Amino acid sequence: MQPKRHRLWVLSELYYPEDSATGFYVTKTAEALAATHEVSVLCAQPTYRARGTKAPAFEVLNQVRVHRCAATTLNKDVLSFRIVNLITISVSLFFNAVRKIRQGDVVIVVTNPPTLPFVAFLACKLRGAKLILRIEDVYPDAMIAAGMVRSGSPAVRVLNAMHRSLYRNVDRVIVLGRDMLQLVQRKLQRDSRNVTVITNWADCAEITPLDRDGNPLLKKLGLTNKFVVQYSGNMGRTHDLEGLVQAARILAPEQGIHFLFIGTGAKEVWLTRTTRELALGNVTILPPQQRSDLAQSLNACDLAVISFVKGMAGVSVPSRMYNILAAGKPILAVADSDSELALVVREERVGWLVQPASPEKTADAILEAFANPAQLSEMSKRARALVLRSYTQSQIIVKFEELLENVTSLSNHGSGGRS
Repeated sequence: MQPKRHRLWVLSELYYPEDSATGFYVTKTAEALAATHEVSVLCAQPTYRARGTKAPAFEVLNQVRVHRCAATTLNKDVLSFRIVNLITISVSLFFNAVRKIRQGDVVIVVTNPPTLPFVAFLACKLRGAKLILRIEDVYPDAMIAAGMVRSGSPAVRVLNAMHRSLYRNVDRVIVLGRDMLQLVQRKLQRDSRNVTVITNWADCAEITPLDRDGNPLLKKLGLTNKFVVQYSGNMGRTHDLEGLVQAARILAPEQGIHFLFIGTGAKEVWLTRTTRELALGNVTILPPQQRSDLAQSLNACDLAVISFVKGMAGVSVPSRMYNILAAGKPILAVADSDSELALVVREERVGWLVQPASPEKTADAILEAFANPAQLSEMSKRARALVLRSYTQSQIIVKFEELLENVTSLSNHGSGGRS
């Protein structure tokens, strides 16, 4: 066996057994990199979908050394509890990082929680390690879009200054899409050669197009004879569920169309209450499905919807897009026209695009899809071909490897050659 090339640390609140998008991708990235590097992870106990699970404080999983740090695990959908988790997780990971990371190590940190990159930066400075920042969500822009802070306020100006300084001083910045690249470049206000686009990927082996007529979930729900419009994933503050509910209300007279919501999040209670108050018989709401059932659930529709509130272009790139495409499902993108989601849908001709908070246009797009099964079939073929061409895990891990070699080669050049 060849010796491992570099000591690599991954810092993230979420890691296995968390199987939410961030937890899944961080876990799979660490495991893939462990084939060629000595990889360790600093993470927290489960606080999202696996909250309540007590995972070992230390274990080795698929060649990755996993260190789970003690912190609070309160319900993250309650804002005050989420803030408490954010503080305790950040403090705990900081002290563990200072104790474990050594000079010359390479650290990859994600923006979950949003304070983590700052404590990782301080720890790396204290220990002489290289830091790669992987931006999941751009702050404070995500908070502005969610209505949590006001654009132009003193707090926003301070947060922008802090993040601009962070982006300039880490060794590399990874962004998830072209729109995020442009937003980060605007924040930097200068040369941004240290910013690299590395997207998420589709789980092409597990998620494949399946026969709709035999789908167990559609049979269970009695929807095999309906045109199913599915929203699957996080129901957070930045997702335009309000417009989808209004579209469902507009389309209620269309007996052949049914809306299926699968997921959880800050807007879940609102969604359940509102659809009940409006007596929308064309809406079904389900809790998150097990990841092992993801292929089945993603295939339980004719049209998949990804919806954002206005102003999210560059702020977040939906990882669910890649698995939806892997399932061969056309996408109705409710998103800013310059977002990565919109760019992919428009350039690759795999769906429809409407602006956020446009329920009438959303309803019109659904009706168009409903009336054009041949067009849906062609979009389905293009969707599957796209992920095989551009968004497989092996293709994305190659980009991580290239980035790591670039960072460490610069480090070796400047320090006399440690690897």
